[in-house]
Amino acid sequence: MSDAIERRILALLTQDADLTSAEIGERVGLSPSAAHRRVAALRETGVIKGYRAVLSHEARGSPTIVLVNVTLRDQRQETMAAFEREIADRPEIVQCFLMSGEADYMLHVEVRRDDSFERIHRETLAQLPGVTRLASHFVIREVVRRG
Repeated sequence: MSDAIERRILALLTQDADLTSAEIGERVGLSPSAAHRRVAALRETGVIKGYRAVLSHEARGSPTIVLVNVTLRDQRQETMAAFEREIADRPEIVQCFLMSGEADYMLHVEVRRDDSFERIHRETLAQLPGVTRLASHFVIREVVRRG
């Protein structure tokens, strides 16, 4: 990002990606066409990677959210790559983070009402390559969500 106007545009789009060029321009002091050019340039340079719908918890079927710390047997590239390949196609794993500290990864798992965490733990998580320890933390409620 090169200037304060671009930072303001990004802050606005982070809050509401449906804003029109006219609305953005009005809020940052640009004409609609100038705002449109700025947003297009941010997309072209890869600063804005895309837009997506953020569904409410209810629209996703009110799943139970479980954060799972995963410890692998080692941190060799092959072990980590095998683990990451396997989780890529697991629909119940919404996000995966490579971590520092005690756990190697943290998974954001969503358990649908017609499923059980016990099944996911037994049939999916415990079967992932290289896993030696799983520590599960059930989310009580979401306090803040940005994006």
